[in-house]
Amino acid sequence: MPKTMPAPLEAEAESVPSSLRIVCDDAASITLAAAETPEEGKPALRKFSMTAYTGGAMRLGGWPYPVVVDLAGLRVTRKSRPILKDHDRGNIVGHTDDIAITDKSLEVAGVISGVGATAQEVIATSENGFPWQASLGASADKVVFIPEGKTANANSREFKGPVYVARKSTLGEVSFVALGADDDTEARVAAGNYADVDEPGDTDEETDDLEPVNASLNMSTKPKTQSKPADSPVAEMRAEAARESRRIAGIRNVCAGNHADIEADAIEQGWSTTKTELAVLRSERPKAPDQTQNSPRYSREVLEAAACLSVGIEEKTLLASYGEKTLNAADPLRHIGLRELVAECARMEGIDVPRVFGDGTATIRAGFSSMSLPSIMENVMNKTLLAAYTNTPIAAFDLCSVGTVTDFKEVARYRLLGTGGFEQVAPDGELKHGKLSEQKYSNKADTYGQILTLTRHDIINDDLSAFMDIPRQMGRSGAESIDDLFFTLLLKNAGFFSSANANLLQGADTKFGPDALTVAKTTFRKQKAGPGGKPKDQKPINIRPEYLVVPVELETEAELLMGSSQLMIDAQGSPTKIPVDNPHRNKYRIISTPHLSDSYYPGASAAAWYLFANPRVLPAFEIVFLNGRRTPIIERVEMPPNTLGMGFRSYIDFGVNSQDHRAAVKVAGE
Repeated sequence: MPKTMPAPLEAEAESVPSSLRIVCDDAASITLAAAETPEEGKPALRKFSMTAYTGGAMRLGGWPYPVVVDLAGLRVTRKSRPILKDHDRGNIVGHTDDIAITDKSLEVAGVISGVGATAQEVIATSENGFPWQASLGASADKVVFIPEGKTANANSREFKGPVYVARKSTLGEVSFVALGADDDTEARVAAGNYADVDEPGDTDEETDDLEPVNASLNMSTKPKTQSKPADSPVAEMRAEAARESRRIAGIRNVCAGNHADIEADAIEQGWSTTKTELAVLRSERPKAPDQTQNSPRYSREVLEAAACLSVGIEEKTLLASYGEKTLNAADPLRHIGLRELVAECARMEGIDVPRVFGDGTATIRAGFSSMSLPSIMENVMNKTLLAAYTNTPIAAFDLCSVGTVTDFKEVARYRLLGTGGFEQVAPDGELKHGKLSEQKYSNKADTYGQILTLTRHDIINDDLSAFMDIPRQMGRSGAESIDDLFFTLLLKNAGFFSSANANLLQGADTKFGPDALTVAKTTFRKQKAGPGGKPKDQKPINIRPEYLVVPVELETEAELLMGSSQLMIDAQGSPTKIPVDNPHRNKYRIISTPHLSDSYYPGASAAAWYLFANPRVLPAFEIVFLNGRRTPIIERVEMPPNTLGMGFRSYIDFGVNSQDHRAAVKVAGE
């Protein structure tokens, strides 16, 4: 035997997300402080620094095993990267001004340059002691999998499998997050003041009432420095009036008569010129779109793929329909319920839905009025139905030929039969005319189906998988209806199996066994080529049986007969210790179904069994489908006004009928 090659130490990882959310497994510190004294007319921007990643293994969403980011392969496309909140491009906090990558850690520093509500929220919550964590968004360009029992080196460490190692990745952005992949990560934000711009005549005493710069929030705020005693009360009053005059003048200069409300608030509330300038800049800068409750967050394809994942359709089946990018985006929603699906479909089309589901009336009405929800539900149902239909075995497909019809009218099938043959050519070279006859068979398609309704109760119960059990059952029912029609026809068709057709064996010696099988095979092989005339004038067709069809009561006995190389019976069929060769071993493919012996079907028997030819060579029965469509379909239907729900119908168009009696032999077995 050829030697088995050892498995490689590192194998390309398959079916893993294409993005990373890097969160340090050690305590990652984020420190935010005020900038140095700003230039005239410019705001004081707070700076931050962090140890963003220390090279350890992380547990990340969507990855079945821990993930290590190899810092040696981490690429930074540009020096300055955006600082966001919760990886949301609409929530801008600031930007980086320095990124340092070593063999053991990733160091990031930057400024809080955002002027929107998000940046202020980060600062304000930090001042209240909120423990922000850091998370870095990156693309996974090359990921290898280290199996169990193997090790790999990265970031000056050794990691034992099973583990993923991102050998190549690209840094995208840095985010403040409320909860990262590891609760041990910590973000500590330091407080800073909006220091006023030094004006001519300002002294240390004049700035003593400002907050201290770079005071950490996890420490108590420094007490105000006591002012030096003034030379006289009059001098102190004059100095205070001068400071206030310069402050008001600076505020009016910044507002320039264009921001009356900000100017009034700044003068009344004692703002510094720097704080006023920040307020003016904030009001003039274009705002990022608000991420409201009703803003669409997902595309139709992502929601549809998520619903398919939620009902248990295999990812490899969905990959061909949606692609890896869409499936990765849908993965966080793989447990989506009906409530969330209805609400997201409404948001996607710009329809407002309540923040709280409540009794669901408004949300359900909004979802039902959209075009997306019915289409998504219809596609998910079709995929669910098709998966169930495909996974249900259909014995009729093995025993019948499959044809197509274009309408529901009865169609005629004609089969030409050659009853003559080659004859010796006379010396004059004249060829004799052969004889052709034909046999006529008929078939027609009918429609089989049912209807189902997605009701308000289904949505409030929020069980998408339970609702999808209905199309699953429809898929199974579609497959079972084909077998049901075929076996009903097979068991009650007394005229098809008859002595006149030479395809029916009866009597005590037809009980299933090697001898009876030999007789049935001989009977099958002696079928004649054409109808009419005397049997001696007809040539044999020489077709071999390929399928042994038995009820479940004979399944084990048939398997033993087909699988045994020797038989332990004598010539009279009595048990013996002397083995003889089994001439039937592996001659036929066994098809066993409960339909043959179930009393639900007229003519059922636990003893009768059959031999069938390959239907592609000579069909005993035929299945026809309308326009060749062999699978059921689900369509949306309009429901009457008195029905609170969304309707769907499922149907399949097919028919079954007997064809050539010479392609099958029935053995009564009684």
